Amino acid sequence: MEGTKISEKTKFNISKGFPVLGTSIEKGGVNFGVFSRNATSVILEIYENYYDEEPMFKYVLDKKENRTGNIWHVFVEQVRAGMSFGWRMNGPYKPEKGFRFNKNKLLLDPYAKVIGGTLDFTEESIFGYNKNDPKKDLSFSTLDSARSQVKSIIWDSREYNWKNDEHPRYKLNDIIIYELHVRLYTINPNSHVEHRGTYKGIAEKINYLKDLGVNAIELMPIFAFPLNDTPNVNPITCEKLKNIWGYNPVNFFAVTSNYRYGVKIGEEIIQFQDLVFELHKNGIEVILDVVFNHTAEGNELGPTLNFRGLENSVYYLLNKDNPRYYENFSGTGNTINSSHYVVKQMILDSLRYWVSEMHVDGFRFDLASILGRDSKGNWIGDLSLLKDIADDPILAGTKLIAEGWDAAGGYYVGDFPTGWAEWNGKFRDTVRRFVRGDNGVVSDLATRIAGSPDLFEKRGRKPYHSVNFITSHDGFTMWDLVSYNNKHNEANGENNRDGTNANYSFNYGVEGDTNDENIIRLRKQQIKNFITILMVSQGLPMILMGDEFCRTQFGNNNAYCQDNHISWVDWSRKLKFNDIFNFTKNMINFRKSHCALRRDRFFTGRDLSGDGIADITWHGVKPFKPDFGYYSHSLAFMISGEDYIQGCKERDNDIYVVLNSFIKDLQFEIPKLPNGKKWYRVVDTSQESPKDFLLEPSIIQDKHYTVHSRSSIVLISK
Repeated sequence: MEGTKISEKTKFNISKGFPVLGTSIEKGGVNFGVFSRNATSVILEIYENYYDEEPMFKYVLDKKENRTGNIWHVFVEQVRAGMSFGWRMNGPYKPEKGFRFNKNKLLLDPYAKVIGGTLDFTEESIFGYNKNDPKKDLSFSTLDSARSQVKSIIWDSREYNWKNDEHPRYKLNDIIIYELHVRLYTINPNSHVEHRGTYKGIAEKINYLKDLGVNAIELMPIFAFPLNDTPNVNPITCEKLKNIWGYNPVNFFAVTSNYRYGVKIGEEIIQFQDLVFELHKNGIEVILDVVFNHTAEGNELGPTLNFRGLENSVYYLLNKDNPRYYENFSGTGNTINSSHYVVKQMILDSLRYWVSEMHVDGFRFDLASILGRDSKGNWIGDLSLLKDIADDPILAGTKLIAEGWDAAGGYYVGDFPTGWAEWNGKFRDTVRRFVRGDNGVVSDLATRIAGSPDLFEKRGRKPYHSVNFITSHDGFTMWDLVSYNNKHNEANGENNRDGTNANYSFNYGVEGDTNDENIIRLRKQQIKNFITILMVSQGLPMILMGDEFCRTQFGNNNAYCQDNHISWVDWSRKLKFNDIFNFTKNMINFRKSHCALRRDRFFTGRDLSGDGIADITWHGVKPFKPDFGYYSHSLAFMISGEDYIQGCKERDNDIYVVLNSFIKDLQFEIPKLPNGKKWYRVVDTSQESPKDFLLEPSIIQDKHYTVHSRSSIVLISK
């Protein structure tokens, strides 16, 4: 069988092929496969270059010969890597019934590893309907979207030479995550890297990351996404705003070219693989922030790029009463139908690809609770895709981290299947409120410090399944948390309506920047308190990029659209706040040096080692007399270092911590130690650097210690 000939120069031999999704590069050619249940005919088009508007070859797949079940497939000889292609689907265009087939739209392959061209949402041809028609999406577009230049590209990522690459394979309770955005981290000229805003730029910062002490980086989304203007304009500068964060994927396999250095197609894959290789070589794991809950196709008025035109009613959750509209559990216009087998398989295939061919070490799932819902939106947890992911043999040993809530009101932190770690929003809010000085949070703070057993002590979960954080990309930076009472998102062009109001922040006398040395000193002290609590708590700590040197977004807590000085990491602050950098670095090292802070099981409150000291004891200004009352603003606790902790070669020091968020100094009586051991001070956040963290701990001679207002201390036994 021979395909349709477009010119005398192009002639490819065709055979039946095999029912495997995506492109499979074989000896002599390429197998193409795509899923569609209701398409009446399927056309494959091959282009010499992604920017060509006319194909060099096209072929109408035979319903009998080139279809197995609902997978359409064909093998094309002499096709090579680097060529571009796309699919066209004929079928019913009945939006009110959930069908949106349009043969005029050249569709991307959901399994494409490389996407050529730049998605421009002002390009009218990529929409399945006539944007000027008053019937909107009920109308039908006859414009050919091949002119948009966005096409799938044949690529074999298996050719990369991984040499002797080895995954660091840290245990969950041993990792410290550093969340960063590839572009925003190094795009500022004062980042002093050669390849600013790229994968290469991150590689140039590896020595910095090692010096800080983190051993895992969590990259904000790197799936291919459109770097499109948002509908909003900065009312101050009048610049068009861009959706820079990347939480709007086009597909789940392609690496975004937005962070590529140079213009050569496919280099983004190689540069990303180079980055992973270099990070592994330096003992740093790579975790990807992945978005499987929605796509860039948006609601019914969005473009037709792939899923919508291939099989709309399978890939998306549609409104059961009116399938013209999409369920919107993601808050972005559509929701992926992750309970359907085909979609489940695609997501699993994507994860396997990133692990096996791109060598990543783990994933953080955006709005992961959506993946735990059925087709009706009900939470099914252990019966959902979440369980399939946790049990997948290829993903064994991979870090799985969930954001346990979604835009439809679901909040399932602690309810994920065994094998999942979860962002602990309750830890974030409780610690923020305690440090601010709110009433009634001390009891809950103790629970969060202990690893949140109320949430995670079930079904074999461990303390390290709680991902503890104070700040993340979504919200205030840590410096802004102590510098602003209110969000300041005016530059987002939404009249400051966007972003959460529940920041639990405090400015300590001045809103925003100030030259008042007393306020600056107090703000820095509060940041040290945040870092101390984060590092002495059971669980898995995560730090937001730049918090270690007081990065600011000038009060913007929703900077998703700010590709400018608002969200660019300002590396000059590393010099200005080098004392905070050193304190953070030392606290990270302190945590890594003490197994007692990285326990593999929850506290019992009992003496497990026989030394007369319980694994944890709670205290107030008097030993063994904690004040969990509504008006309490302080908490002390002691962790025994005598317990056996898996992976530790020897017993640890006992660790005593006092946290005082009261507006006055408090004098604490320090618990006595058995066997002649003495207490030594390591941390006192009320002290100026370098006395705030002592590399050589100082012995405590007195049985009392005055813990100053809004400060923390850490003692160890010797």
